[in-house]
Amino acid sequence: MTGLRPVLAAAFGAAGGAALLRYRRDISHAYARVEALDRLTAVTRFGAMEYLDHGAGEAILVSHGIFHGCDGGLRSVQDTIGTRRVIAPSRFGYLGSAMPRDASVADQADAFVELLDVLGLPTVDAIGISAGTSAAVQLALRHPDRLRHLIISSGSFPGSDTAQAPPEWAKLLYSDPPLWALKRLARPVFARMMGVPEGFPRGVDDARVLTQMLDTIFPVRPRVTGAVFDAYVANPDVNDYPLEELRVPTLIVHAADDPLASYEAARAAGERIPDARFVGLDSGGHLQLGQTQRVRTAVAAFLASGELGDTR
Repeated sequence: MTGLRPVLAAAFGAAGGAALLRYRRDISHAYARVEALDRLTAVTRFGAMEYLDHGAGEAILVSHGIFHGCDGGLRSVQDTIGTRRVIAPSRFGYLGSAMPRDASVADQADAFVELLDVLGLPTVDAIGISAGTSAAVQLALRHPDRLRHLIISSGSFPGSDTAQAPPEWAKLLYSDPPLWALKRLARPVFARMMGVPEGFPRGVDDARVLTQMLDTIFPVRPRVTGAVFDAYVANPDVNDYPLEELRVPTLIVHAADDPLASYEAARAAGERIPDARFVGLDSGGHLQLGQTQRVRTAVAAFLASGELGDTR
């Protein structure tokens, strides 16, 4: 037994060393991926706001989800928006965007408008994704004259667990090492945390989208300030919004098996928003895996016609 101890120690040491090298390599690649993006910066009274400006045509502004940024915002809509110009800013505290002192979600909405002014865009369509719901809805409430349409995808609405601040200990996970370890050593658990239901991915396309979406939360470190703001300020903020006062044509898209944001809460929000259209997906979870064609069709029809109603 005594003779085994050096062998076991060497084995564990080698395994730990290999894991550390892989961690460093993966995080280095994540930083390189972000640095390779053609990120632009607008100066607002709230500080710097970085953004991606991709494509051509009618513009749509993306309010990204938690742990994302301009990169995740762009990736989230690339398969469903079609041939449009995508303006994907990093919200407060994400990547190269500032976190103003005592920031509010209303401030974020006003910062969006300042970005539109910089870009010379009098009106745009907008999409709020997951934790980006609050800022997108505030934009519609505060500046309805700047929006043609509002889309909420996998939204965090009153009545959803995501609209409640998590326990303080949850912040312990808000860093690269624990999330990287989960991704590498417990991928099903990590995927579940990101809103993927059991039984997914279902095929090559789902697996590709899932991998890309999971990769876009890394590196975590330059997103932590924004993620904490989302979890403890932005998500709970939606509980006090007067959804009945929304006057921008609104489409809500949500999967029934979303394990993060409540489907029932999204439907209830749709009933409160005047003339909102609700598109319920049978499956796909928070990332709406396997639903690309249906979502693309629904979004295109909504943006083209502006007709409102309710559909399942």
